[in-house]
Amino acid sequence: MAFLGSLLKRGISLTNIVRRKKLNPLKLQKKTFIKLIGKARYTQFGQAFQFEDIENAAFFDEGKEFYRKYQENVPIYDYNRIYKEWWHRSIKGEKNVCWPGRVTYFALSSGTSEAASKSIPVTKAMTKAIQKTSIRQILSLSRYQHLPSQLYEKGMLMLGGSTRLNYRDNHFEGDLSGIQAKQIPFWFQKFYKPGKEIAQEQDWALKLDEITEQASQWDIGFVVGVPAWIQLLMEKIIAHYKVKTIHDIWPNLMVFCHGGVSFEPYRKGFERLLAHPITYIETYLASEGFIAYQSHPDAEGMQLVLDNGIFFEFIPFNDENFNAEGEVVAKPQTLMIDEVEEGREYALLISTVSGAWRYLIGDTIRFVSKKRCEIVITGRTKHFLSLCGEHLSVDNMNKAVELASHELKINVREFTVAGISQDTLFAHHWYIGTDDPVDETVLKNLIDAKLKELNDDYAVERRHALKDVFVTVLPSATFYKWMEAKGKLGGQNKFPRVLKNNLIADWEGFLKTQGIEPQSVR
Repeated sequence: MAFLGSLLKRGISLTNIVRRKKLNPLKLQKKTFIKLIGKARYTQFGQAFQFEDIENAAFFDEGKEFYRKYQENVPIYDYNRIYKEWWHRSIKGEKNVCWPGRVTYFALSSGTSEAASKSIPVTKAMTKAIQKTSIRQILSLSRYQHLPSQLYEKGMLMLGGSTRLNYRDNHFEGDLSGIQAKQIPFWFQKFYKPGKEIAQEQDWALKLDEITEQASQWDIGFVVGVPAWIQLLMEKIIAHYKVKTIHDIWPNLMVFCHGGVSFEPYRKGFERLLAHPITYIETYLASEGFIAYQSHPDAEGMQLVLDNGIFFEFIPFNDENFNAEGEVVAKPQTLMIDEVEEGREYALLISTVSGAWRYLIGDTIRFVSKKRCEIVITGRTKHFLSLCGEHLSVDNMNKAVELASHELKINVREFTVAGISQDTLFAHHWYIGTDDPVDETVLKNLIDAKLKELNDDYAVERRHALKDVFVTVLPSATFYKWMEAKGKLGGQNKFPRVLKNNLIADWEGFLKTQGIEPQSVR
């Protein structure tokens, strides 16, 4: 057994024993809140919304008076509002806008809810917070007792955006993965792949080619990235070296750390590329911060990071708080961590060390363990379909596709759904990306049947206002070509699971340029 690996694993285990303590979510969140408010009280934002008064309430009141003041003083922001009122000043170079100092890095989000990317501030404090949580996740590996000591000496392939950031108007911008990879600690560089030179490459296709050329020289134990792109890279490597599985090139690959989208629809196709099972660890790293990660092998979900630069609020995701377009109402109900319930869906509000305040991140989550503060991501506030009360979530869609593809023994690489009018009623149009032969009618009927089992509202509306379901099966490459056309290849970019408004016309127009006339199966 490798000496260095043994030392690393033993050190990780000892650190976890020292860190292990009873979780007190409310106490941790209050402490985090006080730090955030205290740091930002003299910023333009903090002075505008009386952060000093809120901080005093937090210090001298044992109850939740501080939270009531925060709710009363600070409005809820989505991206467009906070950018228009505050963040645009930071991009222009102003200091002390929403966080102390000048912001020099901005993460370009994938922009799956709207057509355009968003510029999210990444402060020095946020960079440190993400690194700290990343280290915690590495330390949690000691709980995976089956992982051998020698794994800790292997390379870690992190497939992300370019570290050669764009410099514009006194700031740098790029994918968060590129911003973080550019600032990795010196001690980690020995393990980090693809290395500094390839990591700088901005052409995504060329980056994949360069990684493929170098792949046989690396001893990779971990891979990190969005499932679709990792799968695509592995297929490319297998084809290039004319081997059967990725383990013929990386025999010590044992861990895949994934995030961004649900892994389940990809699992079947992904596991075709392996010679033996590997360990899957889920993370929730958004452009706005490192929100949660799977902290032990038996976890049903990911544990929220409650004590590292993010204060959480939760809006029950229902018709009282959100309209049919997924937009939050003027004064929604908001809850703290101790007030949530297992099994209910919530939209996330976050306040962070990057100067996001009561910020609607756009994701919906469900608590699977309140005691452990473990969640699963169920979708996006605007990525759901409820044309007539069917309340179809991305979680429902993922599960239906997973079950249908498993039954039909096909690999569904991507999919998206659009809600459309049908005569005087409504319909759903599914676009399914697979390279396996499949009977479209059988696929349509299976997805429809699974959704009826998963969602009672959907089952009811299929008998009434939701008149039809359409299915168009496409080569998986069609989805990647659309992303390429939108300038969203690679990194943290994901194909939107639900198409709404202008994106429907954009997608249909793109299909026509590819010589594809959607011939739908009803």
